[in-house]
Amino acid sequence: MSQVYEGYERQYCELSANLSRKCNSAAALPDGAKKKQEVSELQAGLDDADVLIRKMDLEARSLQPSLKATLLAKLREYKSDLSKLKREVKKLSMPNQPGHEELLESGMAGHEASANQRERLTMSTERLNQSTDRLRESRRAALETEELGVSILEDLHQQRETLLHSHKKLSDVDSAIDKSKKVLTSMSRRISRNKWILGSIIAALILAIIIVLYFKISH
Repeated sequence: MSQVYEGYERQYCELSANLSRKCNSAAALPDGAKKKQEVSELQAGLDDADVLIRKMDLEARSLQPSLKATLLAKLREYKSDLSKLKREVKKLSMPNQPGHEELLESGMAGHEASANQRERLTMSTERLNQSTDRLRESRRAALETEELGVSILEDLHQQRETLLHSHKKLSDVDSAIDKSKKVLTSMSRRISRNKWILGSIIAALILAIIIVLYFKISH
């Protein structure tokens, strides 16, 4: 057997035994900084073991076929053991799994949380429905207010039209009164003038009668 291979094999066996002891001791540790440090050292040791496995593989393949087959068979066992050790170290790197009671409590807590979520969802749905109803009522009130406002505007418009019409009538009445006043004033002036004319005519007739009577009496 190659002395080089034997040297690699001796180093690997010592390293593998050391890693197994560390793995067992780390498994008893609680989760924490100490355990993380042990796992980190184990992973570094596994990397060194991989390097030794590759070196042994290369050395075995360089030997005679009869010796090569024996060494490669032994090397497969080493690889299998190393894979198991890697799985154990991987388990150590993960947090401790909860026990049955913890799982049961977790399930009950999850069930309660789910029930609470359903209750909150139901309450949220009710609040949403109430908000929707309030929005509908507000919209209906807004529509009624809008209709009332439109009705008031229509009434105001009609009242404005009525006032404008009344104002127009008053303006027409004022115009008619002004015209009537002018006509009455004109008639009054004519009557006064006619009175003066009639008075003058009567006075002239009286004067003529007096003159005629005077001449008749005097002759």
